[in-house]
Amino acid sequence: MVRVTTLMALAVPAGILLGLGLWTLAGLVPRIGAARLAGRVAPYVADISEEARDLLDRRRSEPLPFVGGLLAPLGRRIRSALAAVFGGDDAVERRLRQAGWSLTVEALRGRQLLSGSAGAALGILVAVALARSTAVSPVLVGVVIVLGLAVGVLLPDQLLAAAARARRIRIAAELPTVLEFLTLSLSAGESVRDALRRVARTGNGDLARELGIVVAQVNAGVPLAAALERCADEIQLPALTRTVEQLLGALERGTPLVDVLKAQAQDSRDDAKRALLEAAGRKEIAMMVPLVFLILPVTVAFAIFPGILVLQLGL
Repeated sequence: MVRVTTLMALAVPAGILLGLGLWTLAGLVPRIGAARLAGRVAPYVADISEEARDLLDRRRSEPLPFVGGLLAPLGRRIRSALAAVFGGDDAVERRLRQAGWSLTVEALRGRQLLSGSAGAALGILVAVALARSTAVSPVLVGVVIVLGLAVGVLLPDQLLAAAARARRIRIAAELPTVLEFLTLSLSAGESVRDALRRVARTGNGDLARELGIVVAQVNAGVPLAAALERCADEIQLPALTRTVEQLLGALERGTPLVDVLKAQAQDSRDDAKRALLEAAGRKEIAMMVPLVFLILPVTVAFAIFPGILVLQLGL
């Protein structure tokens, strides 16, 4: 019976990973020499020749498709579990849209799987290092590994939520300026579609890019009202939703759009001021920390130190 040591326990998975890596590199090496005549002709006669189809269906001896095919059912089950824990695909897709990321839901789940695997591997390394230095109970080792796995799985979702929240804040900050620009364009006699196109072409912010998507959808045949409502529903920003509702209502009733957009721009600026005051009120205690523990001691030191020095010199 072979005694399994810590070095051997680490060497076996390291050897497997090394073999898969070398196999992958060998599969990526380009073939030397010209391709065979059958391989060059097969794509053009695949619809009428069964041998050509068989030739094209042959897979190269690479480990990634093989390992991916073996782990695909397990990956689907893990993605289903992640969807049950972090919300459905609709919620994740909405956050991706709010963050402006071009990833798909499947790609994000794949990132979570890779990040969880990396976190578990890091937890295993930490547990092995702790076990080599001191006597550690198996429960603590399991806790460290599970903690690394949980942190790795949660990290992409938290980064996505933070990116979506930051982008919505930027859109809210850009909204008054964009509305004033739209007001100026409409006052110059342009239509709503031309004004949106001008803002999308001139601006370089997140809201300008969203309006560019709206203009592209309108050019593809989507009604302007539907495109604006879809944009507001996907971003889910109260100020933007209110602006779209007022704009569409003004278009239906024939109300002057300039006055409506001016009022919405002023309301957006008032909301920004109110949000700034609320944030200052919430952070008032946090703002006192550097004042009490940094600025005040330094001020007292500067005030008292000269007097103490004079007393010492006088004595």
